[in-house]
Amino acid sequence: MNPIYIVVAVVVVAALVYFVFLRKAPEAPSIDKAEEKKPLPAPRAKAEEGEKPAKREAKRESEKPARRAEEARPKPAAEEKKAKEAAREEEEEEIPVAEDEAPRPEPKPSARPAKGAAPKRAKDVAGLRKGLAKAREKEGLFGRLRALFGGKKEIDPNLVEQIEEVLLTSDVGVKTTELLVGSVKKALADGEIKDESKVWDALRDEASEILGIGGGALVIDTKPTVVMVVGVNGVGKTTTIGKLATRLAQQGKKVVLAAGDTFRAAAVQQLGVWGKRVDCEVVSGAEGANPGAVIFDAIQKAKETNADVVLADTAGRLHTKSNLMEELKKIHRTMAKALDGAPHETLLVVDATNGQNATQQAAMFKEALPLTGIVLTKLDGTAKGGVVLSIAAEHQIPVRYIGIGERAEDLRDFVPDEFVEALLGRDEERGEAAA
Repeated sequence: MNPIYIVVAVVVVAALVYFVFLRKAPEAPSIDKAEEKKPLPAPRAKAEEGEKPAKREAKRESEKPARRAEEARPKPAAEEKKAKEAAREEEEEEIPVAEDEAPRPEPKPSARPAKGAAPKRAKDVAGLRKGLAKAREKEGLFGRLRALFGGKKEIDPNLVEQIEEVLLTSDVGVKTTELLVGSVKKALADGEIKDESKVWDALRDEASEILGIGGGALVIDTKPTVVMVVGVNGVGKTTTIGKLATRLAQQGKKVVLAAGDTFRAAAVQQLGVWGKRVDCEVVSGAEGANPGAVIFDAIQKAKETNADVVLADTAGRLHTKSNLMEELKKIHRTMAKALDGAPHETLLVVDATNGQNATQQAAMFKEALPLTGIVLTKLDGTAKGGVVLSIAAEHQIPVRYIGIGERAEDLRDFVPDEFVEALLGRDEERGEAAA
């Protein structure tokens, strides 16, 4: 056969094969980027549903890093808030609740007391009575008074004189003693009191009347409320400020401490320790700096930081030194320049163990400054305790707080009725006698 015919035949066969088989094969469709973003078609979803659990779990594990990266991206505030709420709802749904257990309400933040109102407090006469244990002992004010009353129906003619002696030797003072026994004398003369128990009741009523001028915790009705703390050396001013800062912080108040005792380095350090403990700012100056300038800066800091209270410490000074008392007046005026109306409270701290000397201190400081309250410290350390009555009666200065221990909670609001009940109450007389 001719070779040309063979070549032509091969070419014809190759052409037929090309057109019949190769050209009819479907071309692979091109997938553009838009189609890549389309969701998987239903058949594929069904196929995924049919995958084995182990394979699905492996796929989820492989997708976790991507999801974490997506969650770690910063979100707008609105989206972040929604995410937190959703997470909280999920947590609440996941917590199993027993069928017999009612769901617990979510605790709400404690609300601050209304403006100008002191926070509510629980009555604790037993705790106060424990703090006044020395005054209630046999040799204390209460014990000595109780010894005068033998439970007789007839009244001893010398009872009033004996009561006067006990009161005078218990730091009650002459003027206050006259007030306490004056009404008893009159009632006895008029025949209104016929037994000893009525004499005791009359004493308690008169004590409540004397202390009825007021007292109790500070009222924070100005922002910032500026409190100036004064007193002689060693009465516990700095410690009182620290305890008071602790109480106010527990009530949700923001406190600034002013280290105005610039002449005693230990006072600044001590106030700094309290500041760290209570987590409040302490404004101080160099040793020997102008105390008025330090307190001025503290008030400015309180205004800048929107603090609720400024507690200003001052150097201890003898009440008999006129030059030192004049310096206190200057500090007082400087505080008024820093903030109109400041100081809103001027507290005199006195040591109850000083007895009638504490009453004299109150008189001298009252001449120099417009005192608004008394803080009576170390009341747990004296068996007398009558100085409270003496200060209130002679100077008409309300007692704000009393200290009956070393702990911060031992600085207590002074409540007249509770104090009289704790000091002169006979509720536990039989139990104490048995003990």
